[in-house]
Amino acid sequence: MRYRPKSFSSVCVFDLRSVTFVAGFLALFMFVQPVVSMGDREAGTANEVPLNKVLIETDQGQFEIFIELADEPEERRTGLMFRETMPLNAGMLFDFERPRQISMWMKNTPLPLDMFFIRRDGTIARIAESTEPFSERGIPAGEAVLAVLEVNAGIAQRFGAKPGDVVRHKIFRNHRLDGL
Repeated sequence: MRYRPKSFSSVCVFDLRSVTFVAGFLALFMFVQPVVSMGDREAGTANEVPLNKVLIETDQGQFEIFIELADEPEERRTGLMFRETMPLNAGMLFDFERPRQISMWMKNTPLPLDMFFIRRDGTIARIAESTEPFSERGIPAGEAVLAVLEVNAGIAQRFGAKPGDVVRHKIFRNHRLDGL
């Protein structure tokens, strides 16, 4: 014996409910993800990056920035190039593995940035504020540093950051046991 629905409309209602459920599930899956897409890179593909964070301590308080850690040569070479947007509380921490004289540039970088040049102990040696997008002019650290933190332009002023303030992260071995 074959099953026959009582009417055509009862089949359509069932199908519409299924389609609505599947569409809703897919929409939820697309917008809720455990990683942040930080934009397209030179190759044109979106890169999803696990979140990490640094804590910046100034006279005005403690401020958390979610970062990408650039600790491989290719990541350091590319940096934030080709990124057209970045969340306000996001940035990139360049780990150079040992203190050295560093000079950064803004080639192929459309976003103005603040650059924090950071010593081995996590203290800020120098801040280059509101760097010029696309500039190939070198931006030197001024002394040997272990890392550079790049954030959106205006963050240094907003946080009241200055040389001598502290950036906490595991690469400086000054992080706390609260997840940093």
